[in-house]
Amino acid sequence: MHSKTLTLISHHLCPYVQRASIVLSEKGVAYERRYIDLAAKPDWFLRISPLGKVPLLAVPRGRADAILFESAVICEYLEETQSGAALHPADPLLRARHRGWMEFGSSILADLWGYETTKDEALFEARRASLAMKFSTLEQELGEGPYFAGTQFSMVDAVFAPVFRYFELFERLFESGIFGGLAGVNAWRKALAVRPSVVEAVTDDYQDRLMTFLRHHEAHLLTLGKIAA
Repeated sequence: MHSKTLTLISHHLCPYVQRASIVLSEKGVAYERRYIDLAAKPDWFLRISPLGKVPLLAVPRGRADAILFESAVICEYLEETQSGAALHPADPLLRARHRGWMEFGSSILADLWGYETTKDEALFEARRASLAMKFSTLEQELGEGPYFAGTQFSMVDAVFAPVFRYFELFERLFESGIFGGLAGVNAWRKALAVRPSVVEAVTDDYQDRLMTFLRHHEAHLLTLGKIAA
């Protein structure tokens, strides 16, 4: 493929795609989005995606685009090459700590995969307990906010915004207790939910698509829900 601007190859529900989209928006970078169906991956996508996953970022370079894969790599590339507000702290030690919390966010996404897709009640409860513990750990790291590191939006915020977006639907379906007593995390969730880069990282039908995904997996979450499955 070849384009004249950056192209973010995406899937409508992928939280890792949302990370890249948020960073692109925060940096004020013009880009195009191209959505694919991960259940029916097109041949052109499989040829350029070493892992068969999204996101990919196609970077114009002469006659052919350079393809970047893995969201963390894409976000770091954008931080290093694009102007706009820095999304990493300048101090190397603090920057390393932020990267650690980004990995912590990825571990939460791993738990969420089981939480949202499993039909098994025992696994669901194990994932719920793990999520509650991890958000409680996160609570101890937060300051006055409104973001992870205070008033400055950072790469850590770009990682956690897609995590919290899931719970906009999940907590309406089922009051999990995961966020009980976590004043800092709850305030952070609210601040991220209204940030333009976060709002614009998904299409308007995101929650409908997520509900369809839950139904397809016959998720245990739906059997607990206050909204008809």
